[in-house]
Amino acid sequence: MHFKHPLLSVRSAWILALVLTTVVLVGACSSGGGERTLYIAGIPDQDISTLETRFEKLAEYLSEETGLNVQYLPSVEYAAVVTGFRQGDIQLAWYGGLTGVQARLATPGSQALAQREEDAAFHSVFIAQKSLGIKSLEDLKGLRVTFGSESSTSGNLMPRSFLSQAGVNPEDDFAAVNYSGSHDKTWKLVETGSFEAGAMNAVVWEKRVADGSVDTNKVEAFYTTPAYFDYHWLANSNLDDEFGSGTTEDIHKALLDLNAADGGIEQEIMEAFDAQKFILTQNDNYNAIEQVARDLGIIEN
Repeated sequence: MHFKHPLLSVRSAWILALVLTTVVLVGACSSGGGERTLYIAGIPDQDISTLETRFEKLAEYLSEETGLNVQYLPSVEYAAVVTGFRQGDIQLAWYGGLTGVQARLATPGSQALAQREEDAAFHSVFIAQKSLGIKSLEDLKGLRVTFGSESSTSGNLMPRSFLSQAGVNPEDDFAAVNYSGSHDKTWKLVETGSFEAGAMNAVVWEKRVADGSVDTNKVEAFYTTPAYFDYHWLANSNLDDEFGSGTTEDIHKALLDLNAADGGIEQEIMEAFDAQKFILTQNDNYNAIEQVARDLGIIEN
């Protein structure tokens, strides 16, 4: 199985090596004390502070619920989260649709466990400088456009799919194509005028507009895509072998038990995930994402 994107650059390979070295060192210390560490991770699709709030609190909650030593392993590269999962160093990961498919294909037996309710009907938005008066995807021809990460479902894969359906080929029709690396960077690049338009996660966009982060006098959303499956929790196939039979089931239950209405740390966690609770999902829900990735040449046999 070959993935055309993401390819590990020299920089991302160095970062991955550093992260995995840390895993080995920390794991060695943990094993010396008779306790093993279960690592969780998530794709770096937003600002670091947002991610730290999400995953550090979740690690604390999972430790309490399962009795395991659960820790968050940060990453600045989408590819590193997929690679670490494939190598067995990450046992539970929060992926977008595309990265989740890539991780499952590289790690047979891994299971999609849970998603937010909105992840069953997720959307991307296309944004543009307001002064341009952009009304349709076809109007983007000749402009400088930024996507998110190359590995992002909502920031690249699905926007490209809908552009293709509209008869727009970014490489042929745009004056410039850019990858910002995250959804927050995408809207900032458009707002500052570095790029005239962009594609990003609709939930992030709506949240940044609601909290006043975006200057809506300068940038606006002009197109919302049809719905698709996106973010989800993926459990590594090695989870029960490494941490004992029933571990996957225990983590699954702990995720599904989270409810913002219960207050305390549960409310803090779910607010950080922009949701009320997690719901069941399964591997088959992402078959359409896999097919789009194959059609676009991002996943190749």
